[in-house]
Amino acid sequence: MITTAISPYLQENFAPVKAEITVNNLPVIGELPPNLCGIFVRNGPNPQFPPLNRYNWIDGDGMLHGIQIRNGKAAYRDRFVQTRGFKMEQKTGRAIWTGLTELPQLNNPANNLFSPFKNTANTALVWHAGRLLALWEGGEPYEINLPDLDTIGPYNYQGQLSSAFTAHPKVDPVTGEMMFFGYSLLQRPYLKYSVVSAQGKIVKTVPIDLPVGVMIHDFAITENYTIFLDLPLTFRVERLQKREPGYMFEPDSPSRLGIIPRHGDSHSIRWFEIPTCYVVHTLNAYEMGEEVILIGCRADDAKALNIPNKTKLYHTQEDRPILYQWRLNLRTGLVEEEIIDDLPSEFPSLNQQWLGKQNRYGYTARMMPGATPDFTFDGLLKYDFMRNYSQSHDFGRGRYGGEAVFVPRPDGVEEDDGWLLTFVYDKAKNTSELLVVDAQYFTDEPVARILLPQRVPYGFHGIWIPQEF
Repeated sequence: MITTAISPYLQENFAPVKAEITVNNLPVIGELPPNLCGIFVRNGPNPQFPPLNRYNWIDGDGMLHGIQIRNGKAAYRDRFVQTRGFKMEQKTGRAIWTGLTELPQLNNPANNLFSPFKNTANTALVWHAGRLLALWEGGEPYEINLPDLDTIGPYNYQGQLSSAFTAHPKVDPVTGEMMFFGYSLLQRPYLKYSVVSAQGKIVKTVPIDLPVGVMIHDFAITENYTIFLDLPLTFRVERLQKREPGYMFEPDSPSRLGIIPRHGDSHSIRWFEIPTCYVVHTLNAYEMGEEVILIGCRADDAKALNIPNKTKLYHTQEDRPILYQWRLNLRTGLVEEEIIDDLPSEFPSLNQQWLGKQNRYGYTARMMPGATPDFTFDGLLKYDFMRNYSQSHDFGRGRYGGEAVFVPRPDGVEEDDGWLLTFVYDKAKNTSELLVVDAQYFTDEPVARILLPQRVPYGFHGIWIPQEF
């Protein structure tokens, strides 16, 4: 557990910024590609008030940092996501909720619809059916206006939403459908799976029976299937009754992967047991003959999320996430898993036009060796899965970043023909910038560095929305 007095997530570039600003005509080192036109938006935690007790990185209020690029020029703006909880605390002038790794305030009258925790809308974003949604997996999404990043309000699909909404929905690049899920901690069914049409209507919601409530942060899709990760980061009310943390990682409990046809029902899911692990993020999944292949960042436990283990865990690998692959045979029911790379990394990404299909390339953020906190990244990794080869893009001495978002070149043909966008913080200068890296010349210097008017704290996930929004 982390206390506010020593929390590294309230120090240096994890510390929040207070000002919401808009600045045009940002200075650029290098040259922005003329056909790079749109807006890059990244979500992340930024507490508006000091926390009540312990503070974990995942607890802060959502703040959006946006860079609009057009005709070789760039503009910056940042805005808090004005959630219901944010407005209540703003009116009160102090924090009301405890954090996710503390005992929840079950009787707090300010609790959100799906969870006893505050919906911070601080994790990720999705653009679908002409709407931009800010996401947090324990509640409903919040609709965001473009390009000003102002909050429109909670969005529940005209009353169709009957569960929380994952921070990692998947939009099929071919059909335009969006798949999402919501997990419940306190009541059955502990998992609901939904499909949204390309027009933005929820067309199917399927309850999936799990033996206990678990934190499922991400999942994956293929052309025909959806893959769920039932891993033993559990939430148990009986622990709360003993004044113990509700969340714990249970290494003696099963880990399994579930495969359900995209439009299947609760009876059509198949479960495949795997060695105990936790996967925060997946990179991709695809079908190959009678197998489904899943790629993701695997760790022995949930230490990276500051979740305690219920029993002692004897690590078989460094307890930091590394890139893994699972091959699930639909005919035999067998699973093969293998390490792709033993270099710790996280925040996997790819060209979203290859989502659910066999991709040649993938990207991760490289973890700095021996850093505290774990989520300190000193570069990017590019994987060529066809050649079993990887490359590094270093941020430079004393420079740290996070997830890289792939932006396809509008007239590009090859899978890696495009750019990677990521925020980088320069510790010595206490400044931030947005890097534009040519993915085909990955080890070269960035083609452009957009210098930002204020520090951008480390955050979670971003998105690129082309100019036609």
